[in-house]
Amino acid sequence: MSRHPIIPIDAADLAPDDARRRAFLKLMAASAALASGACSGPPQEQIMPYARMPELLTPGRPLYYASAFIRRGLAQGVLVESNMGRPTKVEGNPHHPASLGATDVFAQASILQLWDPDRSLTVQHGDALATWDGFEAALRSRRAAWSEKRGAGLRLLTGTITSPTLARQIEMLLARYPEARWHSYDPLHDDAVHEAAQIAFGRAADALYRLDRAVLIVSLDADLFGDWPGAIRHARDFLRQRRSEAPLFANRLLAVEPAPSLCGAIADDRLALPPPEIERLAWRVAARLGVPGVPPGIAPSSDARAARWEAVLARELTAHHGAALVVAGGSLSPQTRALVHLLNAHLGNAGHTVLSIAPVEARPQSHAASIAALAGDMHAGRVTDLVIVGGNPVYDAPVDLEFGEALRQVAFSVHLGLYRDETARRASWHLPQAHDYEQWSDGRADEGTACIVQPLIAPLYGGRSSHQLLALVADDPERSGHAQVRRTWQQHAGAAGFDAFWQEALLTGVIEGTAAAALTLRPMRRLSPPDFGGAALTALFCADPSTGDGTFANNAWLQELPRPFTSLTWDNAALLGPATAQALGVASGDIVRLNVQNRPDVTLDAPVWVLPGHAEGIVMLPLGYGRQAAGRVGDRIGFDAYRLRTLDAWRGRIGLQVRKTGRRHAFAVTQHETSMQGRDPVRMATLEEFRRDPRFASAAPRQRTPDASLYPAWEYKEYKWGMAIDLNACIGCNACTIACQAENNIPVVGKEEVMRGREMHWIRIDRYVAGAAARPRIL
Repeated sequence: MSRHPIIPIDAADLAPDDARRRAFLKLMAASAALASGACSGPPQEQIMPYARMPELLTPGRPLYYASAFIRRGLAQGVLVESNMGRPTKVEGNPHHPASLGATDVFAQASILQLWDPDRSLTVQHGDALATWDGFEAALRSRRAAWSEKRGAGLRLLTGTITSPTLARQIEMLLARYPEARWHSYDPLHDDAVHEAAQIAFGRAADALYRLDRAVLIVSLDADLFGDWPGAIRHARDFLRQRRSEAPLFANRLLAVEPAPSLCGAIADDRLALPPPEIERLAWRVAARLGVPGVPPGIAPSSDARAARWEAVLARELTAHHGAALVVAGGSLSPQTRALVHLLNAHLGNAGHTVLSIAPVEARPQSHAASIAALAGDMHAGRVTDLVIVGGNPVYDAPVDLEFGEALRQVAFSVHLGLYRDETARRASWHLPQAHDYEQWSDGRADEGTACIVQPLIAPLYGGRSSHQLLALVADDPERSGHAQVRRTWQQHAGAAGFDAFWQEALLTGVIEGTAAAALTLRPMRRLSPPDFGGAALTALFCADPSTGDGTFANNAWLQELPRPFTSLTWDNAALLGPATAQALGVASGDIVRLNVQNRPDVTLDAPVWVLPGHAEGIVMLPLGYGRQAAGRVGDRIGFDAYRLRTLDAWRGRIGLQVRKTGRRHAFAVTQHETSMQGRDPVRMATLEEFRRDPRFASAAPRQRTPDASLYPAWEYKEYKWGMAIDLNACIGCNACTIACQAENNIPVVGKEEVMRGREMHWIRIDRYVAGAAARPRIL
């Protein structure tokens, strides 16, 4: 269901001044732009198709190019399909360790982002149209001042950077202007990862989880299959033991979390608890197991279920010494996440199911502290020049930093982005950015493996890459992104045989031998538990499953995609547990007024969605909505949860006050029922029951769906489309939905030829239990 009007296919009867006719013509213009490739062509430099180099392009036969999709700094290896020179579809690269041939919803939807007609079209100086030549002329005068002051007053703001080339360029810029400063800010950056490692080991480190080696996995609010680094690899490694070909239930997953997640949905047992109680549970389990440095005497939870889980977790972790894995997530304090490091080391899991590596991020730092320091300098007038590469801090920076107002104090500000978004409209200069599939770049996966990002098409709207902008800012005579990336890897591989190295990297999409080496770290023994208390009602902020941090707000495929567990589309909602909603006297659709505790000036109106399985005393607020400059699809949809996200809330949990407004909101939702209504369409059994009767699901009488339908009967004279899904391997991530959407959106020109040239792919599942979920019960 969509909030947008349905446009008639035949517009002949519409009056010329009819609003529907104008909408129809706009859609047709967008389709024409997609079909024509916006008058673009192939990149100027040589690009290499995946694994083979054909002599001639065969009309109707697609070519595939190994590249990478960069999201939040991390590279995901992809194969991009190109039909007649137009990128049309994204698949996972089976050679890339982060994807193993699979993708997520964002990678699948990235192809629509490439063709989005709302992308930034031109350089703008304030509200006036400008040119790249005009920007370069303005930049020359600023560079003269930087040289005089050694870069004093110059600031660079980026997101998470793992690109070796971009990191090299930034270091060169800082060497040229030593008084300049580099700040990093990603609104979803997990600062506690490095802080917890610092507490546990005395140094920053990333953790790599090897779910294929774990027999028992305990998730403490860690959505390993959702918005998590390496999520695709985690899901495939875990599900390899759950597929029909594998030994039955070679692993088990236990999840404790405040809100339903993909990880919790597929867990063998799940417990919903607020974060303070999850932390209490972790510390009491560690004390039971005798982890050194854990103080005794931590008060037990008043929740009887938590007490039962405590005993079972201690028993099961002991029984699986060296083959278990405990993972802690973002809502938990750095102290508790450091405790989990010590717990894994104590259980013999370190070096086997969990590895420590040097941080993949080019320069690890606290993003909260970095953006706060930058905003403070801007307010104080210490920043004269600011270059923002790819971010949108006016929209997503902590609200109490007042970043938009601070930006007005900067004399010369530059924003490079795909869209003329909220930050672009406040900057002195806005520059259109090239999409991942239009530019040369590089990046690293969560485990360190590097790959080359190669373009499939020249920039549709004259955008340039971050490498090209950094070359301009640093006055580097080499302005080509292609040359900058080659320079980086020539330094790595050496001049001898570099061309062969380069071609192999482009052909396979992976640079061999670049994965990070495991570190041997000794845990420190002194830990202090966090405060297990908190407000009666606590706000937690999370990425929306479809828009992320707001970057994909203008992507119609993702807006239309039903969210897991709520089935909401085109909206976000304040998520509550049933008992909390009853205590507040609200129901799904009621609009409430939220304000941060001790900040009555920070308020927000948001509709409520009551979610079964949600922990009580928690209000989950999805980010990424309420945009004012996203584009025609994403503008003014949902509420902006960033308006409540202060710097303290960014660093952790924060108390919240909720008041009823008496108003209602109508959600666009694809499923209203969360109950089986007395029926039994899904049959479940314990592992012992399944072993006694493997046909328990099909043996019971079935309730057939009535034959009556809203749609007229259709006679299939040729092939009949169908899909088969192995329910033992489905995690509900919705990537298949967006993949199907992308598959059916081939450019109009040459569509019949393309379809005739495609091969039919058949998927065979040798054995499965239809409609059954036979899981071991240990609680």
